[in-house]
Amino acid sequence: MNSIFQMLLALLVAFCGSILFIFLHLPLPWLLGSIFATSLLIRFDKIPIQSPKLFSAPARILIGLTIGSAFTPQILEFIPHYAISLLLVIPFTILVIFFGTFYYYKVLKYDLKTSYLGSMPGGVIEMVIIGQELKADTSKITLMQSSRLFFVVVSLPFIIQYIFQIDIRGNQLLTTPIKDINMFDFSYIYIFCIFGALLAKKLKLTAAYLIGPMIVSIVLYSTGFVNTHIPDELLKFIQIVFGSIIGFTFRDVGIKTILKTLVATLGHFAILILLCAIFIAIIFYSLDFKALDILLAFGPGGQTEINLIAILVGANLPYITLHHIVRLFIVMNIAPIIAKRLK
Repeated sequence: MNSIFQMLLALLVAFCGSILFIFLHLPLPWLLGSIFATSLLIRFDKIPIQSPKLFSAPARILIGLTIGSAFTPQILEFIPHYAISLLLVIPFTILVIFFGTFYYYKVLKYDLKTSYLGSMPGGVIEMVIIGQELKADTSKITLMQSSRLFFVVVSLPFIIQYIFQIDIRGNQLLTTPIKDINMFDFSYIYIFCIFGALLAKKLKLTAAYLIGPMIVSIVLYSTGFVNTHIPDELLKFIQIVFGSIIGFTFRDVGIKTILKTLVATLGHFAILILLCAIFIAIIFYSLDFKALDILLAFGPGGQTEINLIAILVGANLPYITLHHIVRLFIVMNIAPIIAKRLK
């Protein structure tokens, strides 16, 4: 009971960090705010908190379910029209990973697994989960991934506002509140995903509690068997849980190391800008798509944040969403397979 109390207290601390980030209008508040608050408080030994690992497995299953839920029949209908542009996501993703890994491994002298997973254009939580299972440096991966998302999400509004001359305002939700969700439908989807996680674990798949539910969710949503949305409150709770767990990985990491990693990530961000510019130019001059849509489709930021910006500026949401789904699908499938073989 004492351990559970300390875990709940850690989640409360993480929640307060998220509220602070919302108040300060900072990006990714539910995730980055909880990471910030937890990593700050763990430096005080007398505060009775511990990592809420008890919530880790259920939260991982929810993340896998959420990723798979993007594969709806309506989204899949657009694939033929966007086929060439979607195919270009493959070389783009490979180049981002290659040059990012090269930069961190050869230039900054990070270990190879950490360089590889830190350069992945995927989500912070997903890469940290894989990093934990593969014994990589999760504190550095967190910093590298969070910095990338931070730089992308912070810079995009300025690029759109000053280059495209579009004013970005508003605070719209992309997900559905829990009061508008059929919780019975959602419950049996989650149960299916639990079985998917257990089967993946039995088959000894890397990140089984993430990959198993993702595959089950893709099958259920892409066939139209289910169409229930993920409750907004649960998605925020997942970010708080993993924000708190990630925050505990900084227990023995000095402030100097954190600042050094943030500055080092600017080099990776410069590589991302260059690669994005090249692919935007190729697609803009060879295919019939708007530059803003291509920018948002290939911008390697968080899908939720990119989609929110796309809604606010009236961009082509199916085009943008599909590109992010393809990129995330590539990353989630090749990341654990290749990382396991890296020495």
